[in-house]
Order: sequence, then C-alpha cells, then structure tokens
Amino acid sequence: MPSAKIQQRVVSAVVGLWAVTAEVAIMCPALATAQEETKTEELSRKAKTKVAPVYPDIARRMSITGVVKLAVVVAPNGTVKSSKAVGGHPVLVNAAMDAMKQWKFESASTESTGIVEFRFQPQN
Repeated sequence: MPSAKIQQRVVSAVVGLWAVTAEVAIMCPALATAQEETKTEELSRKAKTKVAPVYPDIARRMSITGVVKLAVVVAPNGTVKSSKAVGGHPVLVNAAMDAMKQWKFESASTESTGIVEFRFQPQN
C-alpha cells in the first residue's frame, strides 16, 4: 500500500519536526493563545491599533500553546520599527511577529522599546 507508506513518512516528518521544535523550546521556554498583553512597565506608549496573531494550523494540530515575548522598538511616528523574539515556541513566533508589524502606537518625540506578549491557546 503506497498510501500507507506515504502516511507513515508524513507522520515521521511531523514527529521529527516536533522533536526539533521541542528541543528549541527547551532552550527558549514558551507558553501560548492568540491574545496580546502589553507589559506597560516596559512599553509606556499606548497601542492605538492591535492586531491579534493568526494561530498557526500546525500549532493547532500539534496542540502547541504558550506565550511569545517580543522585544519591540516603536518609531516616533508610532509604527513598529523592529521586533525580535525573546521567548516562545518557534512554531508560534512568526505569527506573533507578523501581527506585531501591524500594530500602531501613539506618536512620541523619541523611539520607545518594550516587551509585548502574545498568548496562544486553542479556542474550542
């Protein structure tokens, strides 16, 4: 049965991917749902527009949950200048970074930096 062999290879590939990401997750511990929280003690500027991340389908199928923490630099005009993952499951990081790029903050005279957390957990 060729389809059984293909299915076995797909399962092996997914398990292999899971093992690699689990190993990375040990080095970068994570938690996860698609809601966001701004650590106001770190990022003092108020977000005018927040975009929630899209929960990755692979994460849903693998039951990956957790928190992704991003270090964010906000330009004086309120746009996100840069963001860098400082914690979280690698499978969830890209979704959080894609959402963060779309956030808009209040204008200020200088750049601001801080940490933004995105929580990922499946919705029933």
